[in-house]
Amino acid sequence: MQFETFDSAYVERLRSGDFPTQEHFVAYFSRLIHLKLRSRLRSPQDIEDVRQETFVRVFAALGKEQGIREPERIGAFVNAVCANVLRERYRLPSGEPIEDGHAEIPDKGVDMIDVIAFKQTQEKVRGILDELPERDRRIIQEIFLEERDKDAVCRDYGVNRDYLRVLLHRAKKAFKSHYLSKLPANAAASSRQAG
Repeated sequence: MQFETFDSAYVERLRSGDFPTQEHFVAYFSRLIHLKLRSRLRSPQDIEDVRQETFVRVFAALGKEQGIREPERIGAFVNAVCANVLRERYRLPSGEPIEDGHAEIPDKGVDMIDVIAFKQTQEKVRGILDELPERDRRIIQEIFLEERDKDAVCRDYGVNRDYLRVLLHRAKKAFKSHYLSKLPANAAASSRQAG
């Protein structure tokens, strides 16, 4: 099996939005993330949610000037982001091991369906965010996409951490409502039943 190596030129192409590089990056790490998560999560939808959130955060970090300091360790960064998303989503204790034997097995195969699905999801998320009220949109962007410090966000909004949770809950609920309204009727009904 051939392992990929990453360098600053590769990361710079990712940062600049080079589509073939982004396709390669998403395809390369999607399979690795899937292998990592399939023994931890039962639902394919849960795996997909964690995978997408991982990429959202990684691309947000890439967009920051000092987001990725060691390009050659981007694989470890993606792995750490994925582990953090998994812990946050399922409230796992930070000491609980996330790693498994599959985590270090990169797969070079390109799955164009994953790449296309990722791009479509990105566009859909951006569109839904644009439809939200400004406060909800800003809270979601600042907490999830920009990963701002929650205490700083509290200061900006003049609220405490408990009320920030309320605002975040409302924003996520508004996002989900907009998201479900965009789904075909059958898919939306099954999503509501599952949620």
